[in-house]
Amino acid sequence: MSKKQFKAESKRLLEMMINSIYSQKEIFLRELISNASDAIDKLYYKALTDDSLNFEKDSYYIKVEADKDNRILKLIDTGIGMTKEELETNLGTIAKSGSLAFKKENELKDGHDIIGQFGVGFYSAFMVADEVTVISKALGSDEAYKWESDGTDGYTIDVHEKESIGTEIIIKIKENTEDDTFDEYLEEHRLKAIIKKYSDFIRYPIKMDVTGQRAKEGSENELEDYEEEQTINSMVPIWRKNKNELTAEDYENFYSEKHYGYDKPLKHIHISVDGAVRYNAILFIPENIPFDFYSKEFEKGLELYSNGVLIMDKCSDLLPDYFSFVKGMVDSEDLSLNISREMLQHDRQLKLIAKNIKNKIKSQLLSLLKDEREKYEQFYNSFGRQLKYGVYSDFGSHKDVLQDLLMFYSSTEKKLVTLDEYVSRMPEDQKYIYYASGESYERIEKLPQTELVSDKGYEILYFTEDVDEFAIKMVLNYKEKEFKSVSSGDLGIETDDQGNDETQENDNKELFDYMKDILSAKVKDVRVSKRLKSHPVCLTTEGEVTIEMEKILQAMPDNQNVKADKVLEINVNHDVYNSLKEAFEHDKDKLTLYTNLLYNQALLIEGLPIHDPVEFTNDMCKIMV
Repeated sequence: MSKKQFKAESKRLLEMMINSIYSQKEIFLRELISNASDAIDKLYYKALTDDSLNFEKDSYYIKVEADKDNRILKLIDTGIGMTKEELETNLGTIAKSGSLAFKKENELKDGHDIIGQFGVGFYSAFMVADEVTVISKALGSDEAYKWESDGTDGYTIDVHEKESIGTEIIIKIKENTEDDTFDEYLEEHRLKAIIKKYSDFIRYPIKMDVTGQRAKEGSENELEDYEEEQTINSMVPIWRKNKNELTAEDYENFYSEKHYGYDKPLKHIHISVDGAVRYNAILFIPENIPFDFYSKEFEKGLELYSNGVLIMDKCSDLLPDYFSFVKGMVDSEDLSLNISREMLQHDRQLKLIAKNIKNKIKSQLLSLLKDEREKYEQFYNSFGRQLKYGVYSDFGSHKDVLQDLLMFYSSTEKKLVTLDEYVSRMPEDQKYIYYASGESYERIEKLPQTELVSDKGYEILYFTEDVDEFAIKMVLNYKEKEFKSVSSGDLGIETDDQGNDETQENDNKELFDYMKDILSAKVKDVRVSKRLKSHPVCLTTEGEVTIEMEKILQAMPDNQNVKADKVLEINVNHDVYNSLKEAFEHDKDKLTLYTNLLYNQALLIEGLPIHDPVEFTNDMCKIMV
């Protein structure tokens, strides 16, 4: 039979297929196996409506054969086969799919579905082939036909001999080039790996003749090679099994087999949804943080399957960034796939799945917090920072999702507590949720600014991570209680000396104004402290930027030199205050010395750098002589 030319648009599409549509050449095997599975499914559908057909699932399979010497790769299926017209229609015109039309004409039954939605997958074979031959005999047909093409000059269709129903695809593998090693698609171990990766959960057996070794008969030490047919794929995925049949060990084994991590999962979530969108999912909350979690190399996302066929290794659209630590997979029958199945159309189904997954993860974390506190704290120590980043990002738009999951160390409980637990313990007269920031719990505990709040018996949350304050600024309030730093200008605490403080402020106005002038632009004000009990001095702030926030912003490579509005507070009940008063009255030089020393001491307490360490040490020496 004379050669038929591809249609112009088909030829152009074929060139795109070979050169750009698929990102990895190994995908061709996934596509051909998926098509073979479709062909068997079609036979199954026919059997449902034709009493003369007896479909015994165990009799149907897909066989992969490699002939390294002749550079031939074969893919054989026992499916419904194709007539001459179907070969012409489905393989002669790219993007004409027999599967999609068949799917629309038949209702879904017994969980079987046709995977393929495009006829282009077959042509991915030309990424690795010099020539492709398809021999097929259709159900009910007396004749078989051979379709043949080199992918450039069209194709031929001829009558051919074939005894059994089904299709055989024969691929002449290309020779190696400088850029590509095509030999790998003839190697047994490589073919097995590709099948396991993409097609492990195809519902029919994918068979190969596998080479093994055994002791040679009649010999003790001599080994011989032998071949035996093996089923390479698992067929029944764990996510389609009944949850009641599965144990914790089954989920742990799946976690390990899929290489989601080297640890054990803290918790798994098994989801089966059969509603507006049908999908199954198994999600894992890891025990330990991956070494590259906060690096550019880390990729978030879940494995995405369509009817058991792996479509994407990392589908980032299924997870919000704040839950990027979650591992696992999703398998759906309803996704709209693009021409190569490697990229998703951003459709309603995907958004519904992502929304449901987000809610399931939150629900599981809340359950862990409530029922398995120790496990939750273990999780939080690994991934709590990510939840805080989630609160801070996008201008706090996710705070309602995440705020109940946050934990901070408590000054009174001496352990991590939730915001809900803090608020539930607040005395009636307490106006704010108080927090203090620092490098460690131990350093925060010694901060002078905590004295008044602690003396009132109020609980303080300790913020030790750089993101803490930024996240809380986005939360604003929790259960109608605002957050207040212990270093804030107004703590909202009434003291017995309220009137006396105002008198002292007035009495010391000249002294403090003079000290403010000495410090120039370093502080916004010098004033009487209402919070200090035993310490002589401390720094507080006015405005939104706190001292801890200033330190973090200053450490950033592109910092804008953001400064907190600092206030130097003096404890008028401390002996140092008397020295300041006396120096103000009799020795202004000494007052300058004292003022600079106190300011630098306050900086040291806050962990801020001293502008001139040499000047500070000289000032210390002046005090000693």
